[in-house]
Amino acid sequence: MGSGNFSDDFKRDAVAQITERGYPVAEVSKRLGVSPHSLYAWKKKFSKPSGSGDADQSAEIRRLKKELARVTEERDILRKATAYFAKDAK
Repeated sequence: MGSGNFSDDFKRDAVAQITERGYPVAEVSKRLGVSPHSLYAWKKKFSKPSGSGDADQSAEIRRLKKELARVTEERDILRKATAYFAKDAK
């Protein structure tokens, strides 16, 4: 395996082959001439964190649930008011 300084673009492309295209680390390692250890280190450094997306989704879900509860309450109030005024109109 050759040693050398690789650009960040090269490292990101190598990580993308593993994470996005699904190639095994060993295959990418042989094809690119870098050690599997380096690929794992690059993967840890350059792969997109998935945790922040989960937190964003959880916050959005909480916000939507609150909004749904508010809108449902407004709807129920309007239904009761409609029934009340319909009863008085008879």
